[in-house]
Amino acid sequence: MERPVTDDDLAFEHVPATDQSFENALEKARNGKRLTVADGIELLTTGTESEDIDRHRKELVLEAADRRRAEVVGEEVTFIANLNNNVTTACNVGCLFCNFKDTAHTFEREYDGPETAGFTKTPAESREIVSGAVERGIYEVCSVSGLHPGFALDDEHLEILEAHPDPKAVNYVPPERYAVDPGTYVDQLEAMSVDGVHVHSMTPEEGYHARRGTDWSYEEVYGRLQDAGLDTVPGTAAEILVDEVRDVICPGKIRTEDWLEAMEAAANVGLGLTATIMYGHVENEAHRVMHLEQVRQLQERIDGAITEFVPLSFVHQNTPLYEHGVVDGGASRDEDELMIAVSRLFLDNIDHIQSSWVKYGDEGGLKMLNCGADDFMGTILSEEITTRAGGEHGEFRSFADYVELISSIGRVPVERSTDYESRRVIDPDDPPFGPQLGPKADGTPLLEEASTRATLEESGTAD
Repeated sequence: MERPVTDDDLAFEHVPATDQSFENALEKARNGKRLTVADGIELLTTGTESEDIDRHRKELVLEAADRRRAEVVGEEVTFIANLNNNVTTACNVGCLFCNFKDTAHTFEREYDGPETAGFTKTPAESREIVSGAVERGIYEVCSVSGLHPGFALDDEHLEILEAHPDPKAVNYVPPERYAVDPGTYVDQLEAMSVDGVHVHSMTPEEGYHARRGTDWSYEEVYGRLQDAGLDTVPGTAAEILVDEVRDVICPGKIRTEDWLEAMEAAANVGLGLTATIMYGHVENEAHRVMHLEQVRQLQERIDGAITEFVPLSFVHQNTPLYEHGVVDGGASRDEDELMIAVSRLFLDNIDHIQSSWVKYGDEGGLKMLNCGADDFMGTILSEEITTRAGGEHGEFRSFADYVELISSIGRVPVERSTDYESRRVIDPDDPPFGPQLGPKADGTPLLEEASTRATLEESGTAD
């Protein structure tokens, strides 16, 4: 079958055209057979013989994915008590899909232009933030930051960068040139490793940044980070793992091969992983399924180290891709639902598929839980990345919110640890609702009612 090729497809070698039929692909999915890329494309497009999504066929795909979800993980919907502590927005990579970063030179002491809205935190500030959150009951801190030119792996790495004959070639500016010194990656990880909290940080892109100017392997880098307190690695910076797409949206970022190499290295030193896809911009359905195949093959090579897969719908507002007219919007709700569903059906070696309320909102996020997803993210006491890009769904979810939302669709709310090994089923009839799995969690709500309202009012989401 061959879908009419659109103008958007013409610049790409890979287009959504297959010799498979939708009916055959759906039958394979229903029977639990391993899907090929062609199968995935047929399911994601609801048939490549037509450009538009067929609503009836879409529902058949969603039903197959929801049945698979029930077979693999049952009726539980998991979530976690976590905090986002992103260290810095300073970055000069220039990804066109991002509005989280601020140009790095605007953070320098001698900069004399308009004041930046971004931030850089010292290790001491990170420790204070994480310590306060642990006292309130969180047990995971997620930290994903811009590629600050002064950020090095450790003191040895700083010495190497300082002695480099061409600092600009390795994206290095001495940290003393900046108004705030972020310290090193090791400094920040040691600062955030307090009271047994689980540290989820150092994406493959950050791993690349932490070895620039050296001949160190990713194993060496991730081994040092693990010694400093790193527990698991977020598989973000993946975007679309097809280089012809990366050439358009993030030409200054690591290539597909580098991302895969870093992830495999992190698993090899014993770190757990998650994996993501960021879709709904310039890519087509073929690219999306090719990305899924890369993740599935990686999971086989690393013996199942990826605990969850996270589809991230592109939030287009305020991003250069939108402002420059490269895209005029993000993915449709139909595309979101199909992305979740096909991820569940295609990734037969990853148990957990996450629904992001930050990307989809409450109503949309709940819908995704009936399309193949089984995890509903975390409390996220601070979430800057999507918000700065124009996201409108707030920055915090309480345990009470989770219990109410998950129970409303007849599913079972379950508090979980990062690795899914610790789980606590929550009784909706036994409030108050708060975390119990963390080192200092005792079931007390993370925020009291008054401070919850203040947080929501600050983020513009209170009624």
